[in-house]
Amino acid sequence: MTDEPRILTERRGHILLIGFNRPEKRNAADFSLLQQLALAYGELDRDPELRVGLVYAVGEHFTAGLDLADIGPRLGPNGLEMVPEGGINPWQVDGRSLSKPVVIAVQGTCLTLGIELMLASDIVVAAESTRFGQIEVARGILPFGGATIRFPRAAGWGNAMRWLLTGDLFDAAEAHRLGLVQEIVPDGAQFDRALVLAEKIAAQAPLAIQATLANARLAERSGPASAEVALQPALASLVATEDSRIGMQSFLTRIPAVFLGR
Repeated sequence: MTDEPRILTERRGHILLIGFNRPEKRNAADFSLLQQLALAYGELDRDPELRVGLVYAVGEHFTAGLDLADIGPRLGPNGLEMVPEGGINPWQVDGRSLSKPVVIAVQGTCLTLGIELMLASDIVVAAESTRFGQIEVARGILPFGGATIRFPRAAGWGNAMRWLLTGDLFDAAEAHRLGLVQEIVPDGAQFDRALVLAEKIAAQAPLAIQATLANARLAERSGPASAEVALQPALASLVATEDSRIGMQSFLTRIPAVFLGR
């Protein structure tokens, strides 16, 4: 680890802000950044007071991708081992999955692992001038953070291969058409809009949010039948919570609910 933090974390209510902090290198990810990002995801997952993560980047660019000069020598027979004890792989292609939602705000350049982090997350807000690229094939490697799995699923086979196999750059409008981005906003407004969405999520019943996320991911990874079997047990578990009682009381009284997460 370096003395200068590669990842900034800040608690804002029930939200954990997670900021890429290597602007002088266009937030290219070296090993320290990857490790610190994994630890931030671990903190988000463990702390019951944290309900949602908001990932953003300091400076003009979200990320230029991997810092291959630093990462290249670390690639071994098993690929890249980057998750320290207490961390969670932010790309969620191995180890434990994150149990809480993540909103991402992107701007400037967003290459390779940046797109894959979007695909592994839940809601993406992009500045209108953002440029995207899955350029691994131009570097002699393949996307190893989940793009080969999630990009075709999000965009359709041909749409994904158009960008995965050429390494061409594309704009925010195309990212939105492909389903990689949910909202496009004027340059400079991406963080504020992402924060509004994160706050909206954080105001909902956190156990219900986590259960919704878990069932959707179960359907995605194990198929609809597995998710269907889990629906009624998940519902029964939620109905027994204090938050369910609070939600029902809010419905009856029309007074906004303040959920406790239990």
